[in-house]
Amino acid sequence: MSDNSGTSALEPWKINVAQDVLDDLKDRLKKTRFFEDLDNEDEYYGISTAYLKPLVEYWADGFDWRAQEKRLNSYNHHKVEIDGAPVHFVYERGKGPDPVPLIINPGWPWPGEFSYGLIGPLTDPAAHGGDPADSFDVIVPDLPGFAWSTPVGRGDLNYWKIADIMHTLMTEVLGYEKYGVAGSDYGALVTSALGHKYADSIIGLHYGQDMPPGQFANERFWDLTDGAKIPEDASPELRAGLENLVDTYVSHVAVHMLDASTLTHGLNDSPIGMLAWLLRRWKKWSDKRGNFEENFPRDFILTQATTFWVTQSIGTSIRMYRNAVRYPWVPSHNRQPIVEPPAGFTFLLGDAYPPAVSTVEERIAAFENGLTRSSFNVVNVNAHMKGGHFVHYENPEAFTSDLRKTFRKLR
Repeated sequence: MSDNSGTSALEPWKINVAQDVLDDLKDRLKKTRFFEDLDNEDEYYGISTAYLKPLVEYWADGFDWRAQEKRLNSYNHHKVEIDGAPVHFVYERGKGPDPVPLIINPGWPWPGEFSYGLIGPLTDPAAHGGDPADSFDVIVPDLPGFAWSTPVGRGDLNYWKIADIMHTLMTEVLGYEKYGVAGSDYGALVTSALGHKYADSIIGLHYGQDMPPGQFANERFWDLTDGAKIPEDASPELRAGLENLVDTYVSHVAVHMLDASTLTHGLNDSPIGMLAWLLRRWKKWSDKRGNFEENFPRDFILTQATTFWVTQSIGTSIRMYRNAVRYPWVPSHNRQPIVEPPAGFTFLLGDAYPPAVSTVEERIAAFENGLTRSSFNVVNVNAHMKGGHFVHYENPEAFTSDLRKTFRKLR
């Protein structure tokens, strides 16, 4: 799509965790003081000791980080510094006739590996039963402050500041004049900020969640419901769906917004505390109809947890929430829609949002008739039964197929 010959100067980078850091982790795990956790077999109060204890014991005595490190290092890793922030990314070139450059922004708590399943089908569609004309150059970063994009030397990062960094990565570091963007969860906010400010450089966008810029701008920024109560005349299905939505998502937003560092002191010092916080998100946000243990194998879970631990990125990633309030997004222009590039969407029905939606048709209608629809230049919307909130990881086939369709119209 453009000349990016300057990328030949990129130095390869490898994950190589110091052995003393791994030894310290194992020592802390073996000294865990487990909570008795009475009457929590059903996890009514959150992740139970009964669920956590065998996982922690395996983390201490069975989990092989070096094997996971070797597997992760099979990808082409690079690390650069942009505007005072380290940016780690995997960069795989497309094998089709004219690959479109595509940056894929993950969310919280999604280290880059949640998106690595997209790389093969997008870079080499012919090897995955697709058309080589649908090929992409794929860039999967860890957002600055997340995972290997650490340590950060600035405390002000948020989604729109990260968007500026990612634009610099794509245009100045990698040398692309125009590029595509995909993203979900917090990465969807980064994607929207890019689409708003840098529309002239962007070929198209593809989302796993419909999140326009300006999120958390409401007065009750810590409250996902913005103070809304369940309507008295709500159907049993709607009531149950709204209660589940609150139970699934509200706690982490409130705590991250109101007590980010207070929480971090515990999570940064205790691997079991950090694992419990992350695991609750992975369990509750994933496909409500799926089998969590099958879809999220323990080696995958502990690879992500170890990544957060050894990089000490739990706190810097959590801070992104309140920084969206402390440093509010300001529009660059007043054109409509506020996110101008052509945009596609992949929605998965195993998510808790939106509540009381049970069919593909209902999910698409909820978006088409919803509050965010007017923020985007929509060219493609699809929904799928399989998968929950972690769209790139839980249903990479659907996300890949829909993304190809979005960009097929734009090449």
